[in-house]
Amino acid sequence: QVQLQESGPDLVKPSQTLSLTCTVSGGSITNRSSYWSWIRQPPGKGLEWMGAITYDGSTSYSPSLKSHTSISRDTFKNQFSLQLSSVTPEDTAVYYCAMVYGSPNYYWGQGTQVTVSS
Repeated sequence: QVQLQESGPDLVKPSQTLSLTCTVSGGSITNRSSYWSWIRQPPGKGLEWMGAITYDGSTSYSPSLKSHTSISRDTFKNQFSLQLSSVTPEDTAVYYCAMVYGSPNYYWGQGTQVTVSS
């Protein structure tokens, strides 16, 4: 059973960089049959796909977030990370990491609430 766990600060000040890490157990982030995503849900809104990283380190991003989003990985620690720069209060959300595979199917982390506020 694949398990994912998000970690990082729960409060970030405006204009700073939000950094989150997803630790994966029960599966490898170098598995060719899956890719690894960051998804968020602002309060009162739907899920928003932010971007993903594949087994070989290739990345893709939502066009609306691409200019200030970066996803990276650490294969030794079996982790992948999100950096969102120049945050504003509109970036307040529950942030999820997820493994995507198949038709697609998902394994989700439990999510972590991040608030952007001074």
